[in-house]
Amino acid sequence: MTEHKVEILSRQTAYKGYFRIDSIRLRHSLFAGGMSPELTREVFERGHAVAGLLYDPDADAVVLVEQFRVGAWSAGMPAWELECIAGIIEDGETPEAVVRREAEEESGLVVGDVVPVARYLSSPGGSSETVEVFCARVDSRHAGGIHGLPEEGEDIRVVVLPYAELERKVFAGGIGNAMTLIAAQWLVLNRAELRRLWPKRP
Repeated sequence: MTEHKVEILSRQTAYKGYFRIDSIRLRHSLFAGGMSPELTREVFERGHAVAGLLYDPDADAVVLVEQFRVGAWSAGMPAWELECIAGIIEDGETPEAVVRREAEEESGLVVGDVVPVARYLSSPGGSSETVEVFCARVDSRHAGGIHGLPEEGEDIRVVVLPYAELERKVFAGGIGNAMTLIAAQWLVLNRAELRRLWPKRP
């Protein structure tokens, strides 16, 4: 097997608005040897994201958020998605710092312990975006209400789900977005160990 190679012939920004699309002319190595013919591919550039599944081991409950998603609406899926808290990494921020910032902005909760879950590509065929997922400890006793930053057009409702209801949704196909499904499946597999690591509040 020869080493994978990518030869960039040109790259230019084809569109820049709320998001950015780059048009790239390239060739890449082939499994049988040699290089591919010249290809033109568009790449959706939106930065790199962090998601946090907020879990309260004392109440055995998760805190999710619900908000309008234009992509879901355009795909014919439920336009108001139940999700983990999430946000884009800003310059100089660590992924864990994003979890803590977004938890306060989107749910009004302060995060305690944080454990990594996964890092994955959202759509590797056309987007450079990665999502780094964490599970974060919260106290859900006062979770609720409407949150978000009005200047960013956010209208976010907090939803507290008992763990049993989250597990039911996982097995019934009731979660429609990848980051929440990945995080929820991780919790199903790791809940017992997580509850051992995160002892009850005094």
